[in-house]
Amino acid sequence: MDTEEFFLPRSRAANERLHALVPGGAHTYAKGDDQYPENLAPVISHGRGAHVWDVDGNRYIEYGSGLRSVSLGHAHPRVNEAVRRELDRGTNFVRPSMMELEAAERFLATVPTAEMVKFTKNGSDATTAAVRLARAVTGRPRVAICGDHPFFSVDDWFIGTTPMSAGIPATTTELTVAFPYGDLAATEELLTRYQDEIACLILEPAGHTEPPPGYLAGLRELADRHGCVLIFDEMITGFRWSEAGAQGLYGVVPDLSTFGKALGNGFAVSALAGRRELMERGGLRHSGDRVFLLSTTHGAETHSLAAAMAVQATYAEEGITARLHALGERLAEGVREAAAGMGVADHVLVRGRASNLVFATLDENGRPSQPYRTLFLRRLLAGGVLAPSFVVSSALDDADIDQTVDVVAQACAVYRKALDAADPTPWLGGRPVKPVFRRLA
Repeated sequence: MDTEEFFLPRSRAANERLHALVPGGAHTYAKGDDQYPENLAPVISHGRGAHVWDVDGNRYIEYGSGLRSVSLGHAHPRVNEAVRRELDRGTNFVRPSMMELEAAERFLATVPTAEMVKFTKNGSDATTAAVRLARAVTGRPRVAICGDHPFFSVDDWFIGTTPMSAGIPATTTELTVAFPYGDLAATEELLTRYQDEIACLILEPAGHTEPPPGYLAGLRELADRHGCVLIFDEMITGFRWSEAGAQGLYGVVPDLSTFGKALGNGFAVSALAGRRELMERGGLRHSGDRVFLLSTTHGAETHSLAAAMAVQATYAEEGITARLHALGERLAEGVREAAAGMGVADHVLVRGRASNLVFATLDENGRPSQPYRTLFLRRLLAGGVLAPSFVVSSALDDADIDQTVDVVAQACAVYRKALDAADPTPWLGGRPVKPVFRRLA
């Protein structure tokens, strides 16, 4: 269908109602309608496998499912059955359930580099707990974050470093410093400048590029030498890099790590894991000051823990990580060929590990461009592809990939026209999409 004939009246009306009731019109800023072309932000009715349907009745092949959380596809039967079984048995009690024990045993068998684990509901709580624990065990105030990674937490220690820092005291933000990914010398300089002040180094162990040879091991050595805690944020790399995350793939063991997203296939569960010596400071079997590590009413809901166990079993038994890589490689190759065929290979780029692909949209001068991203997204949506990224789920099949590549080729043909005109405006259909982190709405 042509974008000029592609309208979403019911989605548009639902978005208006959402904005009247929910700040931002969504419960996650990355899901906001400002991330999509004007009046082309579908509101989802339901999903199954690799497909979702909007309230206007359109079906899409979906990428980046649930912000990378639904890696097995929507309504996965094995996960749903595990959840359904627990719902009839009660989901939350005044004392721990056996499910908490079984889920911990399963997780620690899956991630053998960790010795203890505590579950919670979202990634922010887990990363903030890791930071608090690092500060407690080191007695140091500062947090060093990898400045090349886009998101760690909704909490003040991180959000204060972004353009959306309203409401966060400067005294809090001043305690967070940044180091560049892949640069051990710069990180050592930072640790030396703030000698005995930095409690932890926190980073995603891998991102859109592979870690330089020796980098993660070098960080491990720096952390040990400077007496700070090494924290791997494995929210994205967990399961997509290996079942045991990047630490399992690259063989470098952090002191603490956080997992989430793919862990529950869309159900709310995340984890803080790490060395017993540190984790026990949040427990009852030590003589030091107690750390209020994680204490959440819903952190151990039985159905979410059952979902996590089913996800781990499915990954192990069905080789899901390898499948994600194979699907991603097929998609990346197809998109690159389509872009080259339309003469935009230098402007529509696919980046990242095959299991975690993103795309970049560059203007006629080779600079990242929100207007060109808008043009690209409009054509994808009109072709039945919902793709804020190209992050795959294992529910995709070859026909889905082939259709996606065909739609990308059509989008690239329009992209070429805009480049030739040196102006994408006629193909935007309204205001361009916007970055999530910006100071003004």
